[in-house]
Amino acid sequence: MIIFGGIFDIDSRKAQVERSEAQTVQDGFWDDATAAQKLLKEIKDQKRIIEPWDKANTEACDLLELYDMAVEENDSETLQSMAAQAAALEKEVARMEFVRKLSGEDDGADAILTIHSGAGGTESCDWAEILFRMYIRYMERNSYTYEVLETSPGDEAGLKSVTIEVKGDYAYGHLKAEAGVHRLVRISPFDSNARRHTSFASVYSYPIMDAVEDYELDAKDIRVDTYRASGAGGQHVNKTDSAVRMTHIPTGIVVACQNERSQLKNRATATRLLKARVRQHYREMEERERESKMSEKKRIEWGSQIRSYVLHPYNMVKDHRTDAETSNTQAVLDGDIGMFIEAYLLLT
Repeated sequence: MIIFGGIFDIDSRKAQVERSEAQTVQDGFWDDATAAQKLLKEIKDQKRIIEPWDKANTEACDLLELYDMAVEENDSETLQSMAAQAAALEKEVARMEFVRKLSGEDDGADAILTIHSGAGGTESCDWAEILFRMYIRYMERNSYTYEVLETSPGDEAGLKSVTIEVKGDYAYGHLKAEAGVHRLVRISPFDSNARRHTSFASVYSYPIMDAVEDYELDAKDIRVDTYRASGAGGQHVNKTDSAVRMTHIPTGIVVACQNERSQLKNRATATRLLKARVRQHYREMEERERESKMSEKKRIEWGSQIRSYVLHPYNMVKDHRTDAETSNTQAVLDGDIGMFIEAYLLLT
């Protein structure tokens, strides 16, 4: 008896795995190592959903059979104990539903995360740096590896912008939930009168796919600028124009990289990032057209935030898309944002 099959479309997934596994034993399978690894990853991703479902389905069938027997024998003690088992099973199904939300085409990819300060000057630059630390802590908590590709320091404090490459299982699948405007309310450490301030910063994420290497851009559509890198680096920073900024003229998309001492290496990284961003841009345009709703990009200011972080006059972090909230603001700012990501993915 299939209990959850309709939710996860298990039969078609199993059939797909069987077809894929049949390919792995064919002669010449490893002739194309890249294609072989891709197929093995697809099999692994499908089994990641199928195997827990099989286990839950067996438990549900056993529970139903036991329930029928307990009802027939009027065994109230057994019925009562089954309530806890049913609750645990329900929790497991909810977890599987969350896993299923990470089965999109790009969800398993590595990700690029960008943070930009918004309305609020020095306050917002400081807020962007706080968010940067929050995401670094989140990555460390979840065993993601990351590399800071570009930073633009604020005039007085904090960051105007920062770009991070994040690698790990389902990095983009999780970080896509963070895209939007983040609002901070607090007593300003930069205000001598200790007044309350509201600051904004925007977060954007996009996937880095293996296929991006095959995605071509027209050279005449790209403007390349070189400049001296900022931040640590000693004399090299002061004397060498190693940082690279690329602009895709048709879309206005700009990427920059300054983490390498070599301009050639920074140019190669920037090219890869630009391909990924332009690819994602056009994919998002197509998706909006399919859904027949062209929405304007929200301004980084009041009224467009996806999440608010309030540190005064009370402590609360609330996601406005899902209504998920917590009063433990310190834990959130220390990278404990899993509840917000999970709530968003379960909602979408």
